[in-house]
Amino acid sequence: MSQPKQGNYFKLPNEIFNIDLSAGEIALYAFLMRMEDRETYTCYPSYKTIGKALQMSKNTVMKYVRQLEDKELIETERTLVENREGALRNGNLMYKILPIKQAVDAFHRRQLYNYGRKK
Repeated sequence: MSQPKQGNYFKLPNEIFNIDLSAGEIALYAFLMRMEDRETYTCYPSYKTIGKALQMSKNTVMKYVRQLEDKELIETERTLVENREGALRNGNLMYKILPIKQAVDAFHRRQLYNYGRKK
């Protein structure tokens, strides 16, 4: 029996619903997962591209990117591009999707650190 044809979809780890992410953080994470190269775990969408897809302002996208970095779901790295005249200028951020276990472990560390601190 042949395998069913693969559809146009991607998988999200179930754990993202257990580590106190906001709806905006989940949306951004899902978008980056959709865009990532499955071999390098990286992608390069601009803030504008992300904002248009998720109906968010550039500032809101930037806020959620920082929050996903703080929660150890992604890493970002600045890139440079060369224009036609040969001058270098800033490119889009490179987003690297980190292993979900790293984010879950970070979530548990934050919970242990905050245990008993909240009143």
